Amino acid sequence: MRSIIFDFADNNDQNLYIQIFDYIKAKILSGEFELGMKLPSLRQLAKENGISVTTVETAYNQLLVEGYIESRPKSGYYVSDDISGAVGNGSEEGELTLDELLPPESTKTVKERSLIYDEESFEFSKWKKCMSKVFNEYAYALQSEADVQGEAALRYEIAKYLYAGRGVKCSPDQVVIGAGSQQLTTHLIRILRELGISNAAMESPGYGPVREIFKDEGVSLSNIPVQDNGITIERLPVNMRSLVYVNPSNQFPSGAVMPIGRRYELIKWAEDNDSYILEDDYDSELRYFGKPIPALQGLDRSGRVVYLGSFSSTLFASIKISYMVLPKELVEVFDRIKSKYSQTCSKAEQICLALYMDNGYYYRHIKKCRKRNAEKLHTTMEMFKEYGEGLIEALDSKSGLAVMLRIKAPVPAEQLCQVGKDVGLMMNPVTDLCTEDEQVVYFYFYRVSEPLLRLLIKMFVGNIKKGMRNINA
Repeated sequence: MRSIIFDFADNNDQNLYIQIFDYIKAKILSGEFELGMKLPSLRQLAKENGISVTTVETAYNQLLVEGYIESRPKSGYYVSDDISGAVGNGSEEGELTLDELLPPESTKTVKERSLIYDEESFEFSKWKKCMSKVFNEYAYALQSEADVQGEAALRYEIAKYLYAGRGVKCSPDQVVIGAGSQQLTTHLIRILRELGISNAAMESPGYGPVREIFKDEGVSLSNIPVQDNGITIERLPVNMRSLVYVNPSNQFPSGAVMPIGRRYELIKWAEDNDSYILEDDYDSELRYFGKPIPALQGLDRSGRVVYLGSFSSTLFASIKISYMVLPKELVEVFDRIKSKYSQTCSKAEQICLALYMDNGYYYRHIKKCRKRNAEKLHTTMEMFKEYGEGLIEALDSKSGLAVMLRIKAPVPAEQLCQVGKDVGLMMNPVTDLCTEDEQVVYFYFYRVSEPLLRLLIKMFVGNIKKGMRNINA
């Protein structure tokens, strides 16, 4: 690793971070900084040049965003291996090597580059410890296929955790594990078909992927408006057996919370119409004000609520382990049809997660998540209020991993989301709420570290304002 000493010109009116960015970019493009070369750390470069760490971090972040360098966890910053666009000299006849297919911390092209993420959001050392135990002590279990319903050890841990953390009352036999909430929703549709139920209702606006599953499976779908206290129960179908999909503890995308009285009304609707409620509790344990709101399922005395949860939002994105808690009547139906299907969720990861939970690691991780994400949410609200006042309004739901942004701009929400992605922020449009003059997007603030969040939000707002000036010019 070589030192980098800058010769800052006194007559240069550019910001120091731009001068640093231009210098390193030029050295990379000229080949003087070879591909894969390690760059000095933020503190080292700042100390050697007598400048602030923040200035260096800003320059490095811009180089990261544009794909000239890459960050490797617990290792540092490196010149990206993909700048040249070449396949590499280690393959023959156009074949790719494993290293080229699985680069350490980058993707194939700048356009396909991953968004910036918070490297401290998950402690992989604990996960690695549990996975090592799986291979060292439970390798024999991996020689057989996974249980269609999910591994017994993980179902036991989930049932125990849900009762203690979410007030969900169930036995391990009621838990069904699958590779993602979408797969489990499909299972539920098949179960309900066995009972002659082919109608569903869902919140509008609501979670798009579930709506698409209902459509793909040929379910007759009704879209029900959402109020400040959740779904409009009075608009739900009557005298017709149905399923209603809701997020009562943190409605997507509005963040609305269904109060206790309305929860009992919803359960009464299900009882009166011989129907079922699918409660998606996707991130409700991450509440930053007061105590987490107990699940709707815990109020159910007549077996009308199906509870849906996922580990993807609380652990790490690539672990596709979700779970569904069925009422006993639906468990009996699933037992009759489950032999038609196979488990698509990794058995090794299921056992690893059971060990992770049994050792108490998951409980401690959730506690850290609440603290870290509460700080990020506070920063998000603070930054948009300071820099986006009059242009961008962030709506605080005091929970979850994202906030809804209302942006007064006459450009498509998809375009605004791309502006966010260009600086490393993950955003999705909420097209159901967009108008000609106001766009609504869903911003996942948890993805980046709290200090970096300040910088990237400022860059995002600045780019939006710049674009608005160009439109109005």
